[in-house]
Amino acid sequence: MGMSIAVVVVVLIVIFVIASYNGLVRLRVRADSSWSDIDVQLKRRHDLIPNLVETVKGYAAHEKGTFENIAKFRSMAMQATTPADRGAAEGQLTTALKSLFAVAENYPQLQASTQFTSLQEALNQVENTLQEARRYYNAVVRDFNTKLQSFPSNLVGSLFGFQQRQFFALDTPADRENVAVKF
Repeated sequence: MGMSIAVVVVVLIVIFVIASYNGLVRLRVRADSSWSDIDVQLKRRHDLIPNLVETVKGYAAHEKGTFENIAKFRSMAMQATTPADRGAAEGQLTTALKSLFAVAENYPQLQASTQFTSLQEALNQVENTLQEARRYYNAVVRDFNTKLQSFPSNLVGSLFGFQQRQFFALDTPADRENVAVKF
């Protein structure tokens, strides 16, 4: 009788370890997948920016500092790898883009340009999709980190070397706003 109880306890422990491990793996894969979604949207954003800058340059050639800042911050954002670094770099790029749109407001001919307005619409769509992807990624990371810190799954997580994930966060409240797209 005592031996069968021991076998049942061991089987239950094994089942628990397997279930906890699989749950952590599922959340890790969802976090990786959602980070990939963010990466895709950021690439779309980074690809749109040079077209937008070139369009504005045609109308506002003397705004060289604004264009240089956008190029510099775009490059930094494309090279960032961790969520913290990416958030900081994207925040700087967002601020630079706000400057570009402020410059564009001074040129009514530019505001009337169909190429400029279509680029603005595309960028606005990317910004909205990016915001949704960030929100989803952070929700998955929250669930993963919570499970990783909760007893008893924290024992399984530490046994198999699972590490907490970083949230995708922006540095300042102004960085959290979408790029202002005005028509």
